[in-house]
Amino acid sequence: MGALSNRKITLRILFPISTFLVFLLSPCLAGNVPANFVFGDSLVDAGNNNYIVSLSKANYIPNGIDFGKPTGRYTNGRTIVDIIGELCSFLLSLLLDSICHRFFELMGMLISFVLLLLNFHPPGQKVGFKDFTPPYLAPTTVGDVVLKGVNYASGGGGILNYTGKIFGGRINLDAQLDNFANTRQDIISRIGAPAALKLFQRSLFSVTIGSNDFINNYLTPILSAAEQKLVSPQTFVGTMISRFRLQLTRLYSLGARRIIVANVGPIGCIPYQRDTTPGVGDDCASLPNQMAQLFNTRLKSLVAELSTSLEGSKFVYADVYNIVDDIIQNYESFGSRKLLAAISRVEKHLSFENANSSCCYIAGRFGGLIPCGPPSKVCSDRSKYVFWDPYHPSDAANEIMATRLLGGDSDDIWPMNIRQLIQS
Repeated sequence: MGALSNRKITLRILFPISTFLVFLLSPCLAGNVPANFVFGDSLVDAGNNNYIVSLSKANYIPNGIDFGKPTGRYTNGRTIVDIIGELCSFLLSLLLDSICHRFFELMGMLISFVLLLLNFHPPGQKVGFKDFTPPYLAPTTVGDVVLKGVNYASGGGGILNYTGKIFGGRINLDAQLDNFANTRQDIISRIGAPAALKLFQRSLFSVTIGSNDFINNYLTPILSAAEQKLVSPQTFVGTMISRFRLQLTRLYSLGARRIIVANVGPIGCIPYQRDTTPGVGDDCASLPNQMAQLFNTRLKSLVAELSTSLEGSKFVYADVYNIVDDIIQNYESFGSRKLLAAISRVEKHLSFENANSSCCYIAGRFGGLIPCGPPSKVCSDRSKYVFWDPYHPSDAANEIMATRLLGGDSDDIWPMNIRQLIQS
């Protein structure tokens, strides 16, 4: 009787803990996301620009220095969408390792039993994808690979087709949607229309685009001077929103239902803008940030409008501006990284040391005048920098953004976070 009583007491203690773990890991367990389809610009490009003739490329050192090699990602390591795909696997691996194997065997048995009841499948088959979502133009992105998702993003790409023209080749959002239409037809041919439509309805779609429409279109130094005189910021933003409405509606018509739409970050604070805007001193450039905020206000209304008007859709507004601004303003004591450290095992770096300069730099007070490339110098500790190069965040900053988008509150992502979207 004594042994049986002790076992009952142990189960009473373990069951609430295991219930909490299942809740935390529920995106991995639910089996609700068979594929991940990514649209956007260089913030999420996984290597599409490697395969086109373009001045916008990142498939050379020191890009990818913490990824193992240059891949075409415009950062030292992973993009936000890479990390979101990994986070469930990180959580599962860490918790099962530290709690199941190191705590005591009975908890491991209990969790295993609960997972069995929930028809659990190993990470890599659900939200914690085994491999990063591959670029559309890669020759290996064929066959059954596309059933798990495709990345269509392109460095230099924008909402408007004229955006990024200075780079030559780039894949703007209209062309990315054309490419997805091709993938869609391929999937239908492979598994049939009913199964394909079901796959799209359960998949995760994300759109991270808009920054280039400002940086490499309306705000391009010298080249945009005439346009700025003829077209007001309000009119330009209105044109972007009108086009974006058509593009997001088309994505819905192609079968997407769970759609995350990221807003434009504080582009006036990137090293490039700090170095090329006269008179800002240590501050961010005001006009780019004002235009981003103008666009973001209109975008949030658009997301709400589409969620209401498009039956069965779940559009989510990711407030990247708020998250990045929070990081920049509080970089020396950024408390959210403590939670991140527990999740991703990055326990030794709990704060940034630099929030205004490029880790990879050649020239400029903030290292923002020349893109990152082989002649560049690289900071000794990439995890201490918010920005990797003149335009893009570091892997460390991307980790924070991904974590807050996955589980943050309505200040970061609205009307639900990604975990809630997956469960819905």
